[in-house]
Amino acid sequence: MTPLPSATDWTAPFEGDLTDDLALALRLADAADRVAMERFDAPDLDVRTKADATHVTEADLATERAIRDLLAAERPVDGVFGEEFGTSGDGSRLWIIDPIDGTANYLKGIPMWATLISLVVDGVPRVGVVSQPAISRRWWGATGAGAWTRSADGETRRIRTSDVASLSDASISFQSIAQWDAEGRADDLLRLSRAVWRDRGYGDAWPYMLLAEGRLEFVAEFGVREYDIAAHVPIILESGGRFTDIHGAERLDALSSLATNGILHDEFLGMLGA
Repeated sequence: MTPLPSATDWTAPFEGDLTDDLALALRLADAADRVAMERFDAPDLDVRTKADATHVTEADLATERAIRDLLAAERPVDGVFGEEFGTSGDGSRLWIIDPIDGTANYLKGIPMWATLISLVVDGVPRVGVVSQPAISRRWWGATGAGAWTRSADGETRRIRTSDVASLSDASISFQSIAQWDAEGRADDLLRLSRAVWRDRGYGDAWPYMLLAEGRLEFVAEFGVREYDIAAHVPIILESGGRFTDIHGAERLDALSSLATNGILHDEFLGMLGA
């Protein structure tokens, strides 16, 4: 089971208490960090190629198992949807996990990868945790609870998107030129790069978190699955930003994503022809 588009606005208040769910998501991230870091940059790391030509490592599998084991013990009636082991369970509450987002970086010993953990309730992403242990960073958020980060020195602080209101002052990030070109949108990317102050392809989870911290104003991707983006949604919304697909719809299954500081969202949509 993957979450169907919800009739509920993603910014709608949640009628319930997410405190325990957020606390569990943070403990899931702790467990994932321990497992993933054990094999990071290991010279004998086992790497295989999946049917879709992407890579999977022994660490991807072990990390997802660790998360699933803890969920089975603490949330046995909740559903789980993970990149490596698919879907188990059913119901209105679904945990969506990507054990290692950025496997290509992980297997190369590049520290820009993350574990993504989210709780989707009735189709709406309500809890999100992004943990990047190789650089000792973590971000989290839940509906009504704000967006937060823990820095490498252990300091925890609340984060907010930027107040940049002009495209000419905006800094944007994209996954890759090849990705946009494959979607027939290379000209869109070039037009964006000419309209903004700065463009960089930071890649994977990190640029979304930079946006939530107010360091970027735009992140967009194509070919993304639910487990690639669900954890980002509560963090970006709670930090003051907006998150939709490339056409402006609030859904996880559209195979595209557009996150902004909120102020410039409609203007960016206009530039992309939405």
